[in-house]
Formats: sequence, C-alpha cells, structure tokens
Amino acid sequence: MLSMNAAASGETFDATVNTISTLQDQLVNMAEGFVHALPNLAIGLVIVLVTWLIAKFAVRIANGLVGTTEIRPSLKNLIDTVVKLLIWIIGLMVALIVVMPGMTPASLVAGLGIGAVAIGFAFQDIFENFLAGVLIMLREKMRIGDVIECEGITGKVEHITLRETYVRKLSGEVTLVPNAMLFKNPVEILTDVTQRRHEVVAGVSYDTDLDHAAEVILKAVESVEDVDADKGIDVFATEFNSSSVDFKVRWWAGSKPRDGHVSRDKVIRAIKRDLDEAGIEIPFPYITHTFKEKIPLERS
Repeated sequence: MLSMNAAASGETFDATVNTISTLQDQLVNMAEGFVHALPNLAIGLVIVLVTWLIAKFAVRIANGLVGTTEIRPSLKNLIDTVVKLLIWIIGLMVALIVVMPGMTPASLVAGLGIGAVAIGFAFQDIFENFLAGVLIMLREKMRIGDVIECEGITGKVEHITLRETYVRKLSGEVTLVPNAMLFKNPVEILTDVTQRRHEVVAGVSYDTDLDHAAEVILKAVESVEDVDADKGIDVFATEFNSSSVDFKVRWWAGSKPRDGHVSRDKVIRAIKRDLDEAGIEIPFPYITHTFKEKIPLERS
C-alpha cells in the first residue's frame, strides 16, 4: 500500500513539473517572439507617425487648392475627411503588414471585407448617418448659415459633420440632428432665397366700403420700406367672420425669421394707422343675444 501511494505521489509531482516546464517554455518563446518583433513594432510605430504627418500636410495642401475655388464649406469638410481617411487606411495597412510579415495585402483586404460586413450590421445606424452626411455635403442645397425646418426643429445650420448636423435653434439652443433624419425627411429651407412671402389678416366692420378699405390697406403696406412692392402686394377679401369681413394681406420681405417679424410688425402698425385715419373700424367681436319671448322691462 505504501509503495502504491508513493508511486502515485511521484506521478503527480512529475505532472506538476512537466506543466511548469511547459509554461516556462511558452513564456520564453513568447518573450523571444516579442524581442524579435520589437524592430517590426518600432517600424510600425514610425509608419503610423509618418502617416499622421502626411495626413496633416495633405489636408493643408487640399485646403490650399480648394481655397482658390468657390466651394461650399460643407463640401470642403468632406474633401478634408476623405483625404485623411484614405491616407490613414493606406498607412495602417502598411504598418500591419510590417508588424505581421505573414500577412499579405490580399489577405488583409479580404479580412477587412469580412470585418466590414460584420461591423456594418452592428453599426447600421452609424453608417446610415455617415452616408447621409456625405450626400448632404455633396448636394447644393442647405448650406451652412441657412435657416431650416425639419420634423419640428427650426434653426440655423452651423456645422455639418459626417454623422450629424448642428442646428442652432432660434431661441439659442443647439440641436444635434442625425444626418439620416435630414436626408430621409422633407426639409424646408427658409433662407434659400433672400426674400419670401409673408401674410397677415386684417378685419373691417360690415358697414365698410370694401373697395375703399382694400385701397387703404394696399397703400399702407406700400408705405413700409421693408416691403418689396415690385414683387406685388395682395389684398384679398377672404371671409365673412362673426364680427368683421377679413382681408388676407400678403407681401414680400426678407426671408430670415427676424425679417419676417420686423416687416409684419411694421405692416400691422401701418394698416392700423391708415384705417384709423380713414375712419374705418376694426371691430371687436360682437355678441348678439336672441330670446324666444319678450323680456319685460320695468321702469323705475
């Protein structure tokens, strides 16, 4: 019995020694492999550094070439991004081939293709916004500085990146809008041209001569300096309201939201002033009470 226990203990000891020896050999091999790979790692780091310098100078050269042309800022940002991206892709591929000599350009491209498919499924929304950003930068409309409205968001476009667009709301807050949202939904560009049409409703009493009232309103709007009278001013009688006959007044002025508020303020003031001078009433709402039976009135 004692001899059997001693034999078993000896086998366990030998197995432990063999395991430790194997681990030591693996660690030594790993250390030797790391030491042998140090020159390649150093070269790879140098290649990355050179890639960074080349990308930096390439962007400067691109900016210098683009600066001589009349190009939109959003398209300029796209050119800078594409130049940097291409240089970094080439530089990193060269660095990987140097660090891992067994890797060939063909195998690297194949691996990148398989990885791109997997990453594409995992980050579908990110790539959707990326492609939408590229298309937004390429199209002519919606320049930086335009005031837009999309899905309830109204503001000025401050910056366009490959993933999102910075829209400064008219109240001062900035909203980061995903590019896919701006690309897939209708976008109303309020400042696409320098002028747009504004309108307001003006009511007069029922006993007013409507032709005379329309003439007074037209001359009042024409007297406002912010109104472009050459584009035409419309004064249409549109509705028999409860206490008034309503005119829809339309004119052309600046396209910016503030321009619209300023011109509307001046137009309303001018219409009110001229109607008062002409003795034309802008009525308050009238309420008429009708009773089925006579109401007795007592005299005091």
